[in-house]
Amino acid sequence: MSARPPVVLDSVGGRFTMWAGNATRVELCVFDDAGLQRQIDLEPSDDGWFTGHLNGVRPGTRYGYRVHGPWDPEIGQRFNPAKLLVDPRARAISGSFVAREETLGHQASGETWEPLERDDRDSAPWVPRSVVVDETYDWGDDQPLGRPVSEHIVYEVHVRGFTKRHPDIPEHLRGTYAGLAHPSAIAYPHRIGATAVQFLPVHHFVDEPELQHRGLVNYWGYNTLGWLAPHAAYSSAGSRGEQVNEFKDMVRALHAAGIAVLLDVVYNHSAEAGPEGPTLSLRGIDNGGYYRLDDSGGGYADVTGCGNTLDLSSPPALDLVMDSLRYWVRDMHVDGFRFDLTPALTRGSDGSAMTGPFLDAVHNDPVLRNTILIAEPWDLGADGYQVGNFPTEWAEWNDKYRDALRDYWRGELDGVRELGWRLTGSADVLHRDSYVRTSVNFVTSHDGFTLRDLVSYDGKHNEANGEDNRDGNNDNRSWNSGAEGDSNDPVIVELRQRRVRNLLASLLVSVGTPMVVAGDELGRTQQGNNNGYCQDNEISWLDWAPSPGWDMADVLGLLTKIRRDHRHLLEVSAIHGHPNAVANAEAQWFSPDGSAMTEEDWDHAPTRALGVRFTALDIDATPHPHLLILFNPTPESLEFTLPDLTPAQSWQSVFDTRTRDQQSLHALGSGASVVLVEHSLSMWSTGQT
Repeated sequence: MSARPPVVLDSVGGRFTMWAGNATRVELCVFDDAGLQRQIDLEPSDDGWFTGHLNGVRPGTRYGYRVHGPWDPEIGQRFNPAKLLVDPRARAISGSFVAREETLGHQASGETWEPLERDDRDSAPWVPRSVVVDETYDWGDDQPLGRPVSEHIVYEVHVRGFTKRHPDIPEHLRGTYAGLAHPSAIAYPHRIGATAVQFLPVHHFVDEPELQHRGLVNYWGYNTLGWLAPHAAYSSAGSRGEQVNEFKDMVRALHAAGIAVLLDVVYNHSAEAGPEGPTLSLRGIDNGGYYRLDDSGGGYADVTGCGNTLDLSSPPALDLVMDSLRYWVRDMHVDGFRFDLTPALTRGSDGSAMTGPFLDAVHNDPVLRNTILIAEPWDLGADGYQVGNFPTEWAEWNDKYRDALRDYWRGELDGVRELGWRLTGSADVLHRDSYVRTSVNFVTSHDGFTLRDLVSYDGKHNEANGEDNRDGNNDNRSWNSGAEGDSNDPVIVELRQRRVRNLLASLLVSVGTPMVVAGDELGRTQQGNNNGYCQDNEISWLDWAPSPGWDMADVLGLLTKIRRDHRHLLEVSAIHGHPNAVANAEAQWFSPDGSAMTEEDWDHAPTRALGVRFTALDIDATPHPHLLILFNPTPESLEFTLPDLTPAQSWQSVFDTRTRDQQSLHALGSGASVVLVEHSLSMWSTGQT
C-alpha cells in the first residue's frame, strides 16, 4: 500500500480514494446540508484501492462509505453496507456518535445480542461524517522544533481543560485550540519554564456507549475514531474543516513562542471496542486487516483493555498508522508523540511484543526520524511490561521513577539505593549495552491522583464516575498527611504544601526529562478522584484562582530556572555505566554528617536522609557550578553538614521547600551545618566568596 490523500479537489469536484482490500464493492455517500445523500460506486483496482470522481464536491462536503463484502463473523469478516463508515484517513470529522442498536453490525435488542446475525438497519442518522478539507495553509517560516527530548521540560495539557475556566480568555474561545493560541495561554508555559506541551489525545474521538448510558462523556480522549483528524469539539470555528486550520494556528503560535508540541496518540485500539461494539469505520472496511483477531478468527485479541487491538503486523493497519504519523509531522507541524500502550504496537504476527515491524518502520522513516518519540512502555498483554527495552531513539515513561519518588517522600521506601538510581536517570533500568535512553520522569500524570490529592488522600474517591468506586488504581502510594481530604488544620495544610514542593523539586533536579501535569503547580484537586477520564467539568478543568497557599507557579518557575542553570548536570547525553556517574556529571552522595555514603549505607533499609552533589566532569574548559540537594523525608528535623569546597567557593542556598519565600536564602562555607525541618528538601549551588 502507498499513502494516498482521501480526497483531491479540482475545479469541478473531487476524487475520492479509499483502501478496502477484501471488499467486493465500495459506495461513496455524499450528504447535503439537509442530510440527503447521493451515492456512487468507486472503481476497484488490483491493489485494493477504490477511487471515483464526483462533481460539486467542495471543502466542507460531508461524506461516508458503505462497504460490501462477506458477512461471516466466525472467521472475522464483518462487512455490512447498511452501516455508514468514517473514512479512516479523513482530515476532519463532523457530527456525533449516538450509541444506538442501529450502529451495530450484528443484531441486538437490549442486553440480548446475536453476534452472528447481521443487522440491516441504516446507521447513518447516528454516526459522524467524514469532511472534505482544503489542505492549503500558509505556514510562513514555521518549522517543527527539533530539540532532543532530554532538553525539554514537558507540560501535560488537556486542550479543553486548560482554558475552560481561564478568566483572561474570551468565553467563546475557552476549551478550544484557539483558546490555547490566545496570548494569555501562550504566556503561561513561559512563566513556569515549560518548553514543550504534551496534549492529551486530539485525534477525533467519540464517547463510549457505556458512558453515554451513564450520562457521561469521554473527557481524556483515549477512544479514537479518526487518526488524521483533529478533534472537532475543540474547535471554536466549526467542524466542517475549520478545526484543521484552527489546530495549525495553535501550533504556529506555540512554535513562535519557542514551545514544542507533542501529541499523546492512541494507535493501540479504536473506538469500535470488542465484538459487541459499533461498526463505525475499520470493522466495516477490513476487520481482519486492521484488528488483531483471536485464535478462532472470530473474536479479538485484546491487550489494551478496550475490547480490540490494532494489528500493526498487518500491512493495512501499519500503513494507516504510519500515514497518520507522517501527516501530523509534515502537514500539522507537530514535534513528536507520546504513544499510549506502545508494546501493543510492536506485537508481531504471533502476538509477542517487540517483534513486529512498527519500530523498524518508524526508525527508517525520513519524516519521523528526527521527531520526539516517547513510549508508554507497557500494555495489558503477556510480556507487556517493556520498560528499558525500546530502541535508542525512544524515550520512555518511567513508572519506577514515579513509584520510588512517591514512596520515598511518604516514608515507605526501603533504604535509598533505588532513589539514587531514579534521581540519576535510571541507568539500571533504561540503559542496555551502552545505549542511551531518556527517562521521562513524572510523579503524576493525567491518570491517577493530582499532586495535591497525592498528599491529601489515602484512598481513591471515584463515586462521581458512576461505578461505585470500583474503577481506578488502588495502588496510589499516597499519604494524606494526617487527614483524609480537605482540611482546615494549618499544620496539615502546610505539610501538604511542603510535600508538593518536595516532589516538584525532586522532579526538576532528576536526570532525564521532567513531565509536570498542568494544574499540579496550582494545587488542582479532583477531590480524590484518581480516574477522571469521564469528568468534563470542574473536577478536571484547571482552576486559575487556586486556594491560598496552593499557587506554586512561581515556585515551579524557580525550579525550572535552577534546572536550566545546571542543565550540563541533568541532561542525558552519555552513560558511564556506574550508578554514581550520569551524563556529563558525577553524583557524589553524602550522609547527613557529611561523610561519603558507603555500600553498607546504600543497603541499610532504615536509611532515609541523604545528600547528593552533582559535579561537572571535565568535558570542556568552562567552569560549571556544583549542585547540592539535601533530602529529609523523616518526621524529625535533621542537621546536615555541607561538603567541602575550595577556599574561594561557598554554598549558595537556591531553594528550600520549608518556605514559599525563597528571598531569605543565604550562603554558607564548607563544613557549615544546616537544619532541615521534617519532610523537606533544600538545594545549594556553588558561588565565589
